[in-house]
Amino acid sequence: MVKEEDGFTLIEMMIVLLIISVLVLIAIPNVTKHSKSIDDKGCEAFVRMAQGQVEAYKMEKHKIPSVDELIEEDYLPKGAKCPDGTDISIENGMVIALNKDGTSLDDEDN
Repeated sequence: MVKEEDGFTLIEMMIVLLIISVLVLIAIPNVTKHSKSIDDKGCEAFVRMAQGQVEAYKMEKHKIPSVDELIEEDYLPKGAKCPDGTDISIENGMVIALNKDGTSLDDEDN
């Protein structure tokens, strides 16, 4: 009589766990490497949206607003910041993202 085997052996389970571990070790560094790029793109998109709100405010009120005025008039949500927490400012009618020390993020690129 031949005995039928049901289930997996310990060796088979260890091989599957090894393969999953290798895949996780490959995937995690790639995901963390791209998170800075994702934050930068999110901040760029928020700055462009805020710039559009500045233009709309200028057309309606005929003056350049501050960030606080945009928030008070419901052009921007309360606590308007980039998705990564970076503050924004308006200088000469242009919206810029600020570093923690108050300098423009664009200054780093130059």
